[in-house]
Amino acid sequence: MTTTDTAESAGADAAPAYPTVRAGCPLALPPLVGEMREERPVARVTLWDGSRPWVITRYADARQALRDPRLSADLHRPGFPFISPVQKLQQNQDLPVGFLRMDPPEHSRQRRMLTQEFIVKRMERMRSEVDAMVDRLLDDMIAAGSPADLVGGFALPLPSLVICKLLGVPYQDHEFFQEQSRLMLDQTAGLESVLAAREELRGYFDRLAVHKRRRPADDLLSRLVAEQETPGHLSHDEVVGMAAVLLVAGHETTANMIGIGVLNLLERPDQWAALCEDPALVPGAVEELLRYQTVIHTGLPRVATEDIEMGGVTIRAGEGILIQLAAANRDPRFYDDPDRLDVRRPVRQHLAFGFGVHQCLGLPLARLELQSALAGIVRRLPRLRVTKPLEQLDFRHRMNVYGVFELPVVW
Repeated sequence: MTTTDTAESAGADAAPAYPTVRAGCPLALPPLVGEMREERPVARVTLWDGSRPWVITRYADARQALRDPRLSADLHRPGFPFISPVQKLQQNQDLPVGFLRMDPPEHSRQRRMLTQEFIVKRMERMRSEVDAMVDRLLDDMIAAGSPADLVGGFALPLPSLVICKLLGVPYQDHEFFQEQSRLMLDQTAGLESVLAAREELRGYFDRLAVHKRRRPADDLLSRLVAEQETPGHLSHDEVVGMAAVLLVAGHETTANMIGIGVLNLLERPDQWAALCEDPALVPGAVEELLRYQTVIHTGLPRVATEDIEMGGVTIRAGEGILIQLAAANRDPRFYDDPDRLDVRRPVRQHLAFGFGVHQCLGLPLARLELQSALAGIVRRLPRLRVTKPLEQLDFRHRMNVYGVFELPVVW
């Protein structure tokens, strides 16, 4: 028996239920995930529907997988892994998908339509405006007095304000789209409520896109309608779907990263003090927080289109794969002492934004928002502290994006 055969047999014989809970500290990796990375770095797990995809947990393997064209992001392919029944909704309903769930060349074609909207230079021109948003939100929170919920009062409104500005969405509608986003990303929500939320959001953007055609403005949605829909490069439904994807992706991940990032720092007073004493550390601290507390925590789904070798294991065509970014970002083979948060760490090449052709399109915007948010908080609220112990906080264990639902603080 070959090494590959042995590894594959071992993986097939032990396929624990997945996703797994975070026993103990909610800021640490689930114990099973850490064990898999050390003992069976490419191993089978069992999902809710009985399917048995492979989970990849080591940094080198994850990076290889993310750039391998033989791994497809197309959820309509047989064998594609779904973390929950809700995620399988689009396949069962045969609903149209956005470019995030496409492969090249169509993925590349649609992504290019948005590239100029998110380039670093364009995002940097927004920095002073984002800084002003941060200050206004902190002004309001401080004026209202402590205690306060840092998530509801700051972490969620900030990226919502920014993505509304970019897309041309009226901010007064933020409660509506935040609720639809929450339902769509909840692994425990009923299929009917998820489908209803999706259709509500698409209906909203359908009407807004029609309005932008009649009364265009200087925003991304107006440009999509004028430059892509009108010439026939995209259909109206594709523009609607693209806008909805950008809205959800543009505020959920950043909002949760702000909340849980600040929580991690406050749980380590020496790290918080270092930032308060030297705000120049903030950009590096943001990268360290992204590495240390990767909020895309259950894995990026892919399916093999042909047989591949990965970590000594043969993955057959048609088998699903989950690329565990959170585990890879704490791999001791790539990072020294990876389970220690260190705002002075020279972080390199973390995978919090993915890698390869599907790397997060909005990463320059996310970095800008996270840097601005953290700099504003340490400058304005250096005596910030959480009012509840970790075990009493409500974490987003069953959501596609990890974080805390609320973060009660005083200052």
